[in-house]
Amino acid sequence: MTAEPLHDAGDDPAEILRVLPETWHEQFLGEYHRALDAAHEVWRFHQLRDLLHVWRLRAVAFSNPDFESAAQAARERRSEEFVPAENVIPGWNGRL
Repeated sequence: MTAEPLHDAGDDPAEILRVLPETWHEQFLGEYHRALDAAHEVWRFHQLRDLLHVWRLRAVAFSNPDFESAAQAARERRSEEFVPAENVIPGWNGRL
C-alpha cells in the first residue's frame, strides 16, 4: 500500500509565501497567525485549512503578471475583456 500525503504541499504556508508577491505577505501572515491561534480549538482546525487553501489560490492569481490589469478591468466592469464562465467551465449553465 502506498502512503498518501495528509495535505497538498501547495497549502504549505512556506510554499504560499514563496509564490505570493511580497506586498501580500503581511496580510497573509496576519490572517495565518490568527487562524493558527484559533486552531487550538479542535472544532476550528478546518478554518486554518480553508484559509491556507484560499491563500494558495490567491498566491497563484496574485503572482500572475496579468493579475493587476485583469483586476482593474473587473473593478471598472470592462466585461468585454473577459470570457463568460459558461464558455470555459463545463456545466456552468446547469449550476443555477
